[in-house]
Amino acid sequence: MTKLTNEQQTAFEAAAFRRLVDHLRERSDVQNIDLMNLAGFCRNCLSNWYREAAEAEGIPISKEESREIIYGEPYADWQAKHQHEASEAQKAVFEANKPSH
Repeated sequence: MTKLTNEQQTAFEAAAFRRLVDHLRERSDVQNIDLMNLAGFCRNCLSNWYREAAEAEGIPISKEESREIIYGEPYADWQAKHQHEASEAQKAVFEANKPSH
């Protein structure tokens, strides 16, 4: 395996993250519940992870700010344009796969 410097690794991880975010913005047809049911995470999870990383470095970011970073617009605007009511089947899969914390 190619040996990377810490800076290279961080840069490549950041590039991959940006590409993932861009991809999810382009695929607004894919609902968050579908992502959760198939992959166990969604856009909201990414925004939470982003916010937690910032806060770990002492930079407070609100939930709304971190969601806007991931969605590329205010979350309410994205919801109004792209989010549909989940079907009963989607809700059932989500409930069956939900972690029991």
